[in-house]
Amino acid sequence: MDSLDDETELRKLRWRCRRGMRELDQLLERWLDRAWRQSPTAEREVFLRLLDTEDDKLWRWFLGHEVPGDVEIATLIERIRALPV
Repeated sequence: MDSLDDETELRKLRWRCRRGMRELDQLLERWLDRAWRQSPTAEREVFLRLLDTEDDKLWRWFLGHEVPGDVEIATLIERIRALPV
């Protein structure tokens, strides 16, 4: 994939990261900015599944009030939460 396609994909993903809740936006965009490019395809696919999740559920997961049943998503959420601000 050339860099133009990669930048287009990142812009589309950044739009999908906008959830209408600033805290969620920041968490998702931080991972996108810091980890997307070097992440393996499998982890990118988990991130895309995460983006398909409803905001209220995402918020409960990120706050630790609930744990996702999907182990891959739970692992990625922990990685995202561990990123320095």
